Amino acid sequence: MNTHKDLLFQYDSQDFRVESITTCYKGFFSINKYKLSHRTFHGENSQLIEREMFERGDAVVLMPYDPIKDTVIFNEQFRVGAINREYSPWLIEFIAGMFGENENPIDVAIREAKEEANLDVDAKQVFHIMNYLSSPGGTNEQLHLYGAIVDSEGVGGIYGLPEEAEDIKVHVVKRADAMTLLEQGKINNGVTIIALQWLALNADKLRAKYTT
Repeated sequence: MNTHKDLLFQYDSQDFRVESITTCYKGFFSINKYKLSHRTFHGENSQLIEREMFERGDAVVLMPYDPIKDTVIFNEQFRVGAINREYSPWLIEFIAGMFGENENPIDVAIREAKEEANLDVDAKQVFHIMNYLSSPGGTNEQLHLYGAIVDSEGVGGIYGLPEEAEDIKVHVVKRADAMTLLEQGKINNGVTIIALQWLALNADKLRAKYTT
């Protein structure tokens, strides 16, 4: 008798074939057209499929959490992807950034924390939460989600790199208030929602570890 375990993850990276990749656009990001085929769940090869892929690279997201004060540190900034929605295009997010050359995720997290929030993060206080694909139907972006134990005393202000047109306002928010914003739908970007839901499950453990 087959179990659910037997039926999950039947195929892997050996079970598809890329016939060609054509660059449709190349700028700050790229769009490539893939022609490929893959094994079907009937055990056959699929027809040749064409798909455009938004190639934006991987990003790191950092959730700064102060277990003593039970607060999180948010960025607020304008996002062009939200301009056609009914809500404000100024979004509440966690610190985030793209990989530079030869950087590891913790390097990126520490660099972006300083650039975006003037926050000095100790690498020893950074911990991995999860990696996930942001929207695999159309982009290859993988998000590397991390947390950091910080002291939120005196944190706040307006930061960002002018050469990257960054205009970022930094907020320190009680965890309970952050969860209320989440419940009200005022936090509406995927990675921040996922990070806060993870924190809801794990805050008691973090506070027990760092407040005793």
